[in-house]
Amino acid sequence: MSDAAPDQKYVLQTAGFDARFPNQNQTKHWQSYVDYQKCIAAKGEDFAPCKQFYRAYNSLCPNSWIAKWDEQRDAGIFPSNIEP
Repeated sequence: MSDAAPDQKYVLQTAGFDARFPNQNQTKHWQSYVDYQKCIAAKGEDFAPCKQFYRAYNSLCPNSWIAKWDEQRDAGIFPSNIEP
C-alpha cells in the first residue's frame, strides 16, 4: 500500500507564458535552462523568480537533454556562458 493519504491532492503545473517568445510554442528549452543557471549563480536556488525558469525547462525539455547539459556543466564544456 502507498503511504500517501487517500485525500491528498497533487498540483500539476507546467511552464507559463514567456513574453520573450510570444510566437513560439514554449519550446525554448535551452534558453530557460541557461537562464535558470545564470539566475541561481547570481541569486541562489531559493530566489523565487529562478523557480519559473526551472519549471519551464524541467517541464518542457526531455530529461536526457537536461542530463546531458548537467554533465557538460560538470565537465566544464557547457557551450554557453552561465556566469551572472
